[in-house]
Amino acid sequence: MMTLMTSMLISFILPMTVMTIATMLSKKSINDREKSSPFECGFDPKSSARMPFSIQFFLIAVIFLIFDVEIALILPIVIIMKTSNIMMWTMATMFFIMILLLGLYYEWNQGALKWAS
Repeated sequence: MMTLMTSMLISFILPMTVMTIATMLSKKSINDREKSSPFECGFDPKSSARMPFSIQFFLIAVIFLIFDVEIALILPIVIIMKTSNIMMWTMATMFFIMILLLGLYYEWNQGALKWAS
């Protein structure tokens, strides 16, 4: 019981000590206006570096990433077909594709795929 408490205490104190030391050492002490400003060929920037972007573009990018990952999940299905029961393979594949199509329909119905509003 004592070794368990000791190991728990060490596993708590050691990472906290390392994190504290790393935080203290990583702080920048000198704030320079030129180094903290965005780089634009040595000239002062004409506008803010934090320009707003279209939320519609962000939504399309997220939807693309989601469907891209799903395509990566579909690719091994062809390889699995050779070693599995064809009826179970067909049911699982159809179920997966149905979920993809329902997600696409939902996004389309919500208007997330319309670029101009």
